[in-house]
Amino acid sequence: MSVCESCGNFCYDEEYDCYVCEVNLDEDDMVRFLQGNTKQCAYYTNGDEYCVVRKQM
Repeated sequence: MSVCESCGNFCYDEEYDCYVCEVNLDEDDMVRFLQGNTKQCAYYTNGDEYCVVRKQM
């Protein structure tokens, strides 16, 4: 499982019939992403809605 698959910005697009990132990357960010020069996505948000609840238990 990639980091993108657990991100809240990674959503299913019915028009393209696949999952896409909904973040509007600027040109520099897109180049870094496509080249694989990033250690971690700056726009990552945890898509697990129950993460906080599990910590409280």
